[in-house]
Formats: sequence, C-alpha cells, structure tokens
Amino acid sequence: MAETRRRFDPEFRAGAVRIVRETGKSIAQVARDLGINSGTLANWVQQERAARGEAAAGQVSEDERAELARLRRENAELAMERDVLKRSVVLWVKEATGR
Repeated sequence: MAETRRRFDPEFRAGAVRIVRETGKSIAQVARDLGINSGTLANWVQQERAARGEAAAGQVSEDERAELARLRRENAELAMERDVLKRSVVLWVKEATGR
C-alpha cells in the first residue's frame, strides 16, 4: 500500500524553524515535539539559513571561497618575493664582506 506524503504549509515550516532558532533546542527535540521527521526539519533549517545568507557549520560561502583563493595566490607571491629578497641580501653581504 502506498504511503501518503504529509504536506506542511509555509507558516508551519517557518514556525518550526523559528522555534529551533530562538529556543536553542536541538532539531531532533523540536521535531519530536512537533511530530515530524528530524531530517525534514533539518532541511527546513538549512534552507532558511541559506536564504538568510548564513553558511552552515563547516561550510564556506562562495564569496569566502573566492577570497580564500585570492589570498592563497597572494601568499604564494609574497613568499616568492621574500625568497628573492633573502637571496639578494645574502649576495649583497657576501659582496660587501669580500667573501
């Protein structure tokens, strides 16, 4: 026998997400209290966070990824410049001391 899917209206979803956000209760606890699947509530919370522009725990936003890539390139360039300057100082010292 086929299982019927329960449909939740947007107000119910928003209210459930607000309970999680404002009470500090775990998603599992709120889901049990409301009689819904914790995975379903977790999806709603994740969608709401994405809509608000928050990154989920351990995830990096697209802007942060771009900045991280830029900073890594800049760091590599600065490291190369530092190495060149170190070599030139060593050569300058050797030349100045006559060794």
